[in-house]
Amino acid sequence: MGGVVTTVSCSATHTFTKPNQESIRLIVGLGVEGDAHMGETVKHRSRVAVDPTQPNLRQVHLIHAELHDELQAAGFVVLAGQMGENVTTRGVDLLGLPTSTRLHLGDAAVVELTGLRNPCAQLDRFQSGLMAAVLGRDKHGKLIRKAGVMGIVVVGGEVRPGNPIRIELPSEPHQPLDRV
Repeated sequence: MGGVVTTVSCSATHTFTKPNQESIRLIVGLGVEGDAHMGETVKHRSRVAVDPTQPNLRQVHLIHAELHDELQAAGFVVLAGQMGENVTTRGVDLLGLPTSTRLHLGDAAVVELTGLRNPCAQLDRFQSGLMAAVLGRDKHGKLIRKAGVMGIVVVGGEVRPGNPIRIELPSEPHQPLDRV
């Protein structure tokens, strides 16, 4: 089972939208080279304000292109990179994968999933109503966060559109992804 990388994005500053790139380089233990969120310790400003010594479990942000399709069908105009993701995928149920799943991106790079992206108010500043659109409820009323997954780089390498994605599940028992 696997999918494909459709787009890669990076921004050296803390901008909400990340410009698309021809390729990005992942660096072990740090994240996306040249990205504002690269580092061993947390770089997301809200988390830095709480404790700047926290380990950075949000080095790489991945969103499934199927979310963009869903949002466009609901009347939003959202393209790859516009919700701050570094890697846009197609053909992988990112939200259904367990914690510690390893995604092999292309020939070398490997990202280990740490959790779900917790949507924030910046989504509504980008497009009104977008935050509610990336949240849902399952049949038991449990909150579903659809704004992508976060991970850490365990093997570095270049990632580019068209790269295949191979999924390596962790040993059982599997733990579902939770917000990180």
